[in-house]
Amino acid sequence: MKDHVTVGVDGSPESRAAARWAAREAVLREVPLRLVHAVDWPLDPVFPGLGRQDVDRWADQALTEAAQELHGRHPNLEVTTRCLKARPAAALAAEAADAGLLVLGSRGLGGLVGFTVGSVAMSTLVATDTPVVLVRIADDPDGPRTGSGAEVVVGVDIHEACDRVLAFAFEEAARRESPLRAVHGWKMPAAYSYVPFFDPDNERDIGRSVTHMMDDMLLPWQHKFPDVNVSHTVFRGSAGEHLVRASQGAGLVVVGRHVRRFPLGVHLGSVAHAVLHHAAAPVAVIAHD
Repeated sequence: MKDHVTVGVDGSPESRAAARWAAREAVLREVPLRLVHAVDWPLDPVFPGLGRQDVDRWADQALTEAAQELHGRHPNLEVTTRCLKARPAAALAAEAADAGLLVLGSRGLGGLVGFTVGSVAMSTLVATDTPVVLVRIADDPDGPRTGSGAEVVVGVDIHEACDRVLAFAFEEAARRESPLRAVHGWKMPAAYSYVPFFDPDNERDIGRSVTHMMDDMLLPWQHKFPDVNVSHTVFRGSAGEHLVRASQGAGLVVVGRHVRRFPLGVHLGSVAHAVLHHAAAPVAVIAHD
């Protein structure tokens, strides 16, 4: 197991919220916390008109203030800082390589539920195989939804090998002493759209079959984590929409993404994309084959 949690810090309210969330996670895992700030100089200075010394001083101050706040909240937590001269996405992805978890701040959508996933967060997300959690200002780690007992929700694809996703979700539920809800959405085979007279029994049979497959997929993990209270929801429709609804009462939503690279970028998948942009809770994205 990798031995620390890394969080990106840039002095913004979003990164401060992410740092508080990451500190709580590090305490739960009983591992150190590393605060990382990347100064992209001279291509993209933090503030126009400032010299390099000013930018470096500002970066050091942002890290120092964040570390001091977290020491005040968690006196026994080991906190280290790193200020790097590199593009933020590349620096954060590199720092994530030896971390058990990378935490990033993301802007909320004003009065709406969900995230605005910026270019740095998205570029970092798809550049690392380390689990990444996106946190908004609204995701107060001291709030009632994110405390002990808040539900962990995980999206499950019964047609894929998603051991990394389930392992992360069960481990998080266990360390938080939280119930775990697994969600899977299924669709009727395309051929049924050409059938003139549809038998409703076929849909019920498929639903029962999918439920049995879900039971079989979860059973080994329930044996491994007997203290985790597990439930699951199987339904016909969009998994992304249901996960977004389930996030309303959750402390964490866990989704997977395939490690597949395309000529025009990296494909996250429709479910992960929907959850990232519309969830009402922190979102953990787990890379898997």
